[in-house]
Amino acid sequence: MISVVQRVSSARVDVDGHTVGEIGTGLLVLLCAEQGDTQAEGDKLLAKILKLRIFGDAQGKMNRSVQDLDGQGTQGGLLIVSQFTLAADVRSGNRPSFTAAAAPDEGLRLYDAFVVAARHHHGVVQTGVFAADMQVSLVNDGPVTIPLRMPPQL
Repeated sequence: MISVVQRVSSARVDVDGHTVGEIGTGLLVLLCAEQGDTQAEGDKLLAKILKLRIFGDAQGKMNRSVQDLDGQGTQGGLLIVSQFTLAADVRSGNRPSFTAAAAPDEGLRLYDAFVVAARHHHGVVQTGVFAADMQVSLVNDGPVTIPLRMPPQL
């Protein structure tokens, strides 16, 4: 699975002019399932995202995760958005190929499993709409943008 994690002070997803997911401070997680991915890989990716120390502590050092933003147990939000275009292959030509992305039914199954697990392990979880034409708005804090892949590529 591939994800791009962005530290945000706010983020929102709109579909057909209606807001379907919105968070304040937290992480925007763009998520793509690839062919051959498993739910176990999604679980490992989620664990990494939840523990990723990219929020500042009292000294401004990136030392806190989304789960301990204020140091008193208050969690930041997760906005999880499906994005099959993360599987783009542009090695040949100028038009991306998305053949590495999981088939839509498998992608949906893995996306849904990721969201269910996120809601089980984290208090504030919002989502986009799988396969919809979404407009994503965000204020990237830092900016901090981290690409992650599970299993990691060597």
